[in-house]
Order: sequence, then C-alpha cells, then structure tokens
Amino acid sequence: MTIKEVSRIKALYFDRFGGPEVLQYGILADPKLHDNEVLVKMTYIGLNFADIYRRKGTYHIEKRSPYIDGYEGLGMIIAVGKNVTKHRLGEKVFFVDVPFANAELVAVPEDHAITVPNDLDDKIIACVGLQGLTADFLAHDLGKNRPNQTVFIHGISGGVGQILSQILTADGVNVYGVTSTKAKQKVALQQGAKEVFLRNEPWLQNWLEHFDTVYDGVGITLEQSIELLKHRGDLIFYGMAGGNPPRVDLVTLLSQSKSILTGDLWDYLTDYWERIARSRRLFKYLLNGSIQISEPTVFPLKDGVLAHKLLESGNNVGKILLKP
Repeated sequence: MTIKEVSRIKALYFDRFGGPEVLQYGILADPKLHDNEVLVKMTYIGLNFADIYRRKGTYHIEKRSPYIDGYEGLGMIIAVGKNVTKHRLGEKVFFVDVPFANAELVAVPEDHAITVPNDLDDKIIACVGLQGLTADFLAHDLGKNRPNQTVFIHGISGGVGQILSQILTADGVNVYGVTSTKAKQKVALQQGAKEVFLRNEPWLQNWLEHFDTVYDGVGITLEQSIELLKHRGDLIFYGMAGGNPPRVDLVTLLSQSKSILTGDLWDYLTDYWERIARSRRLFKYLLNGSIQISEPTVFPLKDGVLAHKLLESGNNVGKILLKP
C-alpha cells in the first residue's frame, strides 16, 4: 500500500465531549505525512483510561475537528518521510504517545516509533506498550526494590498492576496487593503475588506498617498506603484512577521517616534512545517468560462505543484493544 492508494481512512471520532455515545465511526481524510514521520497501518490500538478522560473533556486532547482519540498502538510502516533515517518500509513498530491513534493510519514521528522484535507476538506487544513501560519506570526508576523486600500494589490486577507485579516478582521481590473480585484475585496469584486481598473484605488492620514499598495509582487510597508502610518505607504515587488523593500530613510522614515518591513516565521517556533502552529492558521480561499477559478483549474499531463502556465498567481483566 502507498500513500496514493489511501486518500480516505476509517476512524473512531467525536465532535463533542461526553459519554461513549458521542463516539462515531466513519470516513475521514488521511493523515498528512511530514518529513520526519512514518505512516503506520494500524494492527492494534490500545484503549486506556486517559482516552475516557479525553472523550469526557477532562484531560488534554490534541486539537482537531473532529476529535480523534487514542495515543497507543502497533502496526506496520507503509510510508516514510524524506528525512527519516531510523526506520524503514515494512518495519513493525509500536508507539505510546502519538495522537489520533483511533484510525486505520497514523502519522508517527520517527523518534516515537519503537521497533518490535520479530519473535514477539503483535497482540502481546499491543497489550504491554504503555502499561509495560509505565511499570518498568515505576519499578526501576522510582521503587528500586531489592530482592526479598516486601511490596504492596493497589489495583494489582489492573493493566499497570499486573505487569508491575510480575516485573517485581521476577526481580526477587515479595509482592502483595488488593483487587475487587475473586476472578481478578486469581489472576494476580497466578502471576506470582504472595497474597492478594479483596477490597470489600477486612484485611487492613493485620498489615499495618508491614511493607517496604507501596505502589498507589488509585489516589483516594493514599492515607491507607501510608498506614501500610514500614517506618523508612517509600510510597510510590503515580496516578488517580479512583479519584483525587487526600491531603497528606507531612509532619506525620517526617516523624515516621516515610517518603512519597512521584513521577511521570514522560519525564523519563524523553527521546528515541530512552524509548529503545526501556523497551528492550521490558522485552527481556517478555522473551524469558517472566511476564504473562491476560488475554485481551479485542473490539473492531467500529465498536469503540462498546469498548469504552467495558473499560468504564471495570469488569475487564486484561487489556482492551481496538482493531481496524
């Protein structure tokens, strides 16, 4: 396929903010390829909570009329700009921070495209892209846990939580966590966690000041996370999937020598070579079998409304992918 053969593309889009019902599927103009970009024919597109927030109008979204959501996906390069030197036609790549991904074709800056090893399955890479790089950065840049330390993960069965748990387990760390259902509890235990609690059951009082590190991407659980930490422990705060965190009493933290560490992946994923180094480290866990991925739920791109509804329901265990 060449650029000339594709003048119109099918995409999932919306022209006003709101619920899943604002999403439409139809034909739009193809993306314009700049000199430093590659044109990627999409195989899988990752759906993330950030896409929900963008659709609602509560999170930054690139200006466009109509709006096209999505920032993550995997596919094959079918055209290259004249200044591109790092990639070639026919190469399989994925990306985690390129707008307008909910479409058949996406124009990707060459420095944002990450080459995929031939011996890794497309669906696996599509499942671990953004969440995998996030988990890698949390474990190796913020947590820096040593073998035999004991850690706790809120939302251990979520997209980041599953991969983070397995990375830490592979690194010799003892992993505990909490989740919402018995099905999700079973998955987390199968992936190597020592013990996984159900959120609606009493468990907290038995584990106060027990953990070296607590990973919290939920937000509203921040006070609970502090209670779970040992003195001199570290709380890794990386998101607000459950709502805004409460105010923290820094004097109490000081008296117990507890620390809160925060970070944004985009302050670490700063250039092409950072993307390559970090993705290769993540790929090693996949290639040696340390990370097992729950089977994703795949929706045709035209059924984006159903995909958004499922993600918002919280009933999915694995990644949700869209397929053009």
